[in-house]
Amino acid sequence: MSLLKGKKALILGIANDKSIAWGITQSFIAQGAKVGITYLNEQMLKRVEPLADEAGADFICELDVTKDEQITALAKTVEEKWGKFDIIVHSLAFADREDLKRPFSETSRAGFSLACDVSAYSLIAVARELRPLLNDDASIISMSYHGSQQVMKGYNVMGVAKAALEASTRYLADDLGQYGIRVNSISAGPIRTLAASGVPGLRQIFQNVEENAPLKRNITTEDVGGTAVYLGSDLSKAVTGQILYVDAGFAIMA
Repeated sequence: MSLLKGKKALILGIANDKSIAWGITQSFIAQGAKVGITYLNEQMLKRVEPLADEAGADFICELDVTKDEQITALAKTVEEKWGKFDIIVHSLAFADREDLKRPFSETSRAGFSLACDVSAYSLIAVARELRPLLNDDASIISMSYHGSQQVMKGYNVMGVAKAALEASTRYLADDLGQYGIRVNSISAGPIRTLAASGVPGLRQIFQNVEENAPLKRNITTEDVGGTAVYLGSDLSKAVTGQILYVDAGFAIMA
């Protein structure tokens, strides 16, 4: 199949082969896309570089989204390697583990700022810097979670950060629509990723989804990848500003 044939996708947020971003990368390649991949730092490069090789990535680039100069450098690399491109996948989130363990009212000011900076503001910063390089009908896709809408015990400040991400998705969709750029977010159910390992009570969350979701199962990175393919393809060219749930239906249950 080739729903993404001829398209170039920049993937932000692969940490290892369990990452949602890696599942999306595999789905994109299967549908004919070319990919470029970022990694956080030298320590993460050891994990990400073999995956980039496996994916046949056109390039791999360091990116710490808290550093504006690295976002600017990424844009220069993309322009040098590709010129114009078509898809950004923003699969980035971070919160201090201590802020996930303590009561929400005890969230630190620094922890609040960090979580919102990495998990939400980075979408705005990346979209602003890379927007001139995006083709008509380009697609920006980010990753959210239902803890942005309802209280999930232990999710704490990440719930606030994801709520900011979802609001940013809508405002960016309005702002960038004049350029033909679509902006959407996937609200994925819980998946056993490196990021999820920091959320207390994760085992119970998986059990709760399996018992109560309409489809009676948890989801996979492949499930998310399929929806990302749809959002990256021309099939969704009239879809923007939306939060698409990929959670086996769990979010509809009272």
